[in-house]
Amino acid sequence: MFSNLREDIQSIIERDPAARNAWEVLTCYPGLHAVVMHRWAHACWRVNFRWLGRFISYFARILTGIEIHPGATIGRRVFIDHGFGVVIGETAVVGDDCTIYQGVTLGGTTLVAGTKRHPTLERGVIVGAGAQVLGAFTVGEYAKVGSNAVVVKPVPAGATAVGNPAHIVRKEEQTRSAQMFAAYGVTPNGDDPLSKALRNLINHVAQQDEQIERMCATMKAAGIRCHTPDESDKLDQAQLNRLVD
Repeated sequence: MFSNLREDIQSIIERDPAARNAWEVLTCYPGLHAVVMHRWAHACWRVNFRWLGRFISYFARILTGIEIHPGATIGRRVFIDHGFGVVIGETAVVGDDCTIYQGVTLGGTTLVAGTKRHPTLERGVIVGAGAQVLGAFTVGEYAKVGSNAVVVKPVPAGATAVGNPAHIVRKEEQTRSAQMFAAYGVTPNGDDPLSKALRNLINHVAQQDEQIERMCATMKAAGIRCHTPDESDKLDQAQLNRLVD
């Protein structure tokens, strides 16, 4: 138990620059308190002391603002940062070295008791603030879920999911760079794929407009009559790009 606690404290110090020392983490971090109390509740749950497990979970929620069902499986070195409003359901599995920020829900979408209803987070997953991960699917190793994303389908290992409903932004190879910590699931150059597609379409249409103008100018120079579009009909490329940024 104490070795797990030491690991938890060290992992928090490594991932949170605001953590100054072990004593501060031990006494002032509700995410650590919630994880420790969940281990007590989960132990009771496994030996069929279900009411006691639920009561410890309920007390931990009052104390920390973090609700973890005693049936959930929480791995080692899991860091719940800030944590207020986090909800982790009964059949959820959170792997080693995962980071979960405030307002996250690992929820179920079915009402069938006794079945796997909640998501599985594999090793090293980061779930940003306010994200909702809903359903009995897997978020792969070292994947990232951006803040306020709503994830309802599997996320591949090393990928980043953003938006509502969530879209995959990038899928990184399993290298050391893919495993680097990213606060709140924010990755460099992590553009929304829909915005990127719209920008490409806008730029493509603008290029076509320029080609049409050159063709009309060439035809007029050759004495061929050609209708020229009004200025008001022309695409405002800069304005449209600002709308999708």
